[in-house]
Amino acid sequence: MQKIDPSRTDLAREFKARPYGPHSPDLQRVLGVMRWRETPGKYVLVETPTPSQWVLGRLPARRGEPVELYDQPVFNRHEDGLWHLFKIRWEEHTGQRLEAQ
Repeated sequence: MQKIDPSRTDLAREFKARPYGPHSPDLQRVLGVMRWRETPGKYVLVETPTPSQWVLGRLPARRGEPVELYDQPVFNRHEDGLWHLFKIRWEEHTGQRLEAQ
């Protein structure tokens, strides 16, 4: 599996500035590693029944089981939820916490 270089915080800043893209080739590779990992317990962003609200969820151990949803934090902007999710996945993959970017 491809590794993410924790020193490349420039890529985190790029994602925060443009979560929907366009993304540089280096950021595309990082997002590929973060998003396509087949791991039970992977964090995801889930829209709630209330329109324009998102919460974190975790994928179950087996397909077909329900996603575990978290009540907090609640994101009223999709971009804020994506940034929070990016920071969680960054730390999972690099072992480094992203400071305020």
